[in-house]
Amino acid sequence: MADTEALVDQLRECAEKQDFEGAFMLARKNQVELSKKLRPAGLWDALKRATGDRLILSFLDSVESDARQLDEALVRLEKLLSFHPESLVLNKTWGLGKVKKVDSFYRRITVDFKTKRGHQFTYAAAADMLESAPEDHVLVKREADPGEFDKMLKERPGDLVKAVIRSNGSMMTLIRLEDYCVTNGFVKSVNWKSFWERARTALKQDKCVIIPAKKADPIQLRAAEEDYGDSWLTAFAHETDPKLILAAVREFVAQGKFKAADENTRARIGERLNFAVTAARKTDDALYARLACLVVELGYVEPAADGMRAYLWERRRYVKAAAALPAREVGAMIKFLASDADAKAKLYATIPDFCFAAATEVVAQFGAEPECRAAVGAYMKEPKAPAVLTTLIVGRYEQFRDWAELPPLITLLTHAIALGEGRQGGETLKMQNIVRRLFGDRGWLEKIFGWLQPADQALFFERFQASLAWDPSTHHTTVVRMTKIVPSLEAHLVKAEKKRDYARLTSPRSFAIRKAEYLKLINEDMPANVKRIEFAKSYGDLSENAEYQYAKDEQRALMQKQTVMQAELESVKPGDFVDATTEEVMPGVTVVCESKAGEKTWTILGEWDNDLDRGIISSKTRVAQNLLGKKVGESFELPDEDGNVTFATVKEIRPLTDEIRAWMQIPAGMQI
Repeated sequence: MADTEALVDQLRECAEKQDFEGAFMLARKNQVELSKKLRPAGLWDALKRATGDRLILSFLDSVESDARQLDEALVRLEKLLSFHPESLVLNKTWGLGKVKKVDSFYRRITVDFKTKRGHQFTYAAAADMLESAPEDHVLVKREADPGEFDKMLKERPGDLVKAVIRSNGSMMTLIRLEDYCVTNGFVKSVNWKSFWERARTALKQDKCVIIPAKKADPIQLRAAEEDYGDSWLTAFAHETDPKLILAAVREFVAQGKFKAADENTRARIGERLNFAVTAARKTDDALYARLACLVVELGYVEPAADGMRAYLWERRRYVKAAAALPAREVGAMIKFLASDADAKAKLYATIPDFCFAAATEVVAQFGAEPECRAAVGAYMKEPKAPAVLTTLIVGRYEQFRDWAELPPLITLLTHAIALGEGRQGGETLKMQNIVRRLFGDRGWLEKIFGWLQPADQALFFERFQASLAWDPSTHHTTVVRMTKIVPSLEAHLVKAEKKRDYARLTSPRSFAIRKAEYLKLINEDMPANVKRIEFAKSYGDLSENAEYQYAKDEQRALMQKQTVMQAELESVKPGDFVDATTEEVMPGVTVVCESKAGEKTWTILGEWDNDLDRGIISSKTRVAQNLLGKKVGESFELPDEDGNVTFATVKEIRPLTDEIRAWMQIPAGMQI
């Protein structure tokens, strides 16, 4: 008790001397002992008496009013004290920022981020969302010495990757690494693949780095190089996680240790692999396939290989396994499965259902065999060819030009154009995106036109030009690019009419509703989220706290939503469309249209207006965009729910009815 009283006396002495730093350090180090003698209010009172600085006093008031546990409150106070003008801070969403201003009156901290200047945080939000940036953090290093950072980026990409991992913790997967490097401007998205290849080559030579086979697994940094001695073998012999067993054996083989291993070591590895294969059975087909291939590759239990193949054939597990495997490992599974002619026939029959990597491997491994070529040719002659084969053959046509089994190139290109149209999903969506990128590649287009006869060039151009479901800007750019490659195609060019630009308006009703949603977001949803974060913190270890992680993810989503909504409310204005005329379709009119399906009436209003029961649609919908500028008697493209397009005709353009104008008014109880 005497010691506690002495601490209290020291605290009071610091307060009398106006020694805030001494008082705070005393409270920080001895909070447990001081709390036995002083209530929290007494401690805060002593700290307030120790300073006359208005900024520090505002920090103290803010932290004390949060009503947190004393230890947590002191931690938050310490964090706030570290935020001063020109200090560097980190935020998970916006990265590195520099504190520009700390306002004690409004209790706001203003931070400049690279992509968000002048962002203001309340004290509570700053304590939750900001961290002081350590000197060895990769973003701080870039800020301190841009020249040295650029040199590391160009000459030592592996060192940059390790710096990113050390700065962000041990859970840095390849997916997160790419996102982090692109978001922070280290590497452009289009250059990521080449950067990672250079970095990966360097990292694979570093024995302290373990690169996982799957993008979703974290890259591991060891403190020291593994010697693969008795301690490693003992630990490995007790490993029960199939994924870790697989990774450990692959690393052992990659280091050249397996070839020189004695019989005892090989036996232990074989026993663990057998255990892992059994554990992966009926739980993870992709992992099972990877283990099965490794078992056979290393020469273990060869007689059991047929049993492992049978398991993968059963219920078409190999299809799901191929989709889940890293692309560079799919080929090993295809080779493992193709044990005889019947097995190859099964693979050929599965090509339309395979993922792109698996279909590519089947064609690459067996494309010289007549049976494979015949199967591929038959698929490509169907009215709707498989997306994976269309993408593969059109994208690498030079490799397939001598395949007599394939239909003419113009037919293949027609399949590719059709694949680029409409709404797709899953693997087909991936193929659609690849095909669309191909059409945007000038080099690819030049080769394609070089292989086509003049008549087929015109047919290809006209077919693409008539395609209705591509992004308008991409479609236009590609059409122009085609005419640059083959100037004679300009004779087949259909001139597109230029659409009029309209002011960004919406009805007063929709503007008021959107503004109310925004106010609810910043006044209710975001403060409630902060409370959930604080409550989740009470559960303990944040790294294992699912509630906390979910609340933080929600916080990031809410902040992004706030940014978008604020920008929209500044850009879109409320309007009553009194200037709208019925000379042509524009926002603020009702349109009667006629198609094969019958007559349909829409009222086109502003960007946020939508009430399907009344036929009200936003001016930003695809139907409205196709209608804008049209006059009575003119036709337009009418898409259905699946993205398929037919043509309809504008029959009548009417002014807005009184009912619609009443609907447009601000709802009772709301205001703009």
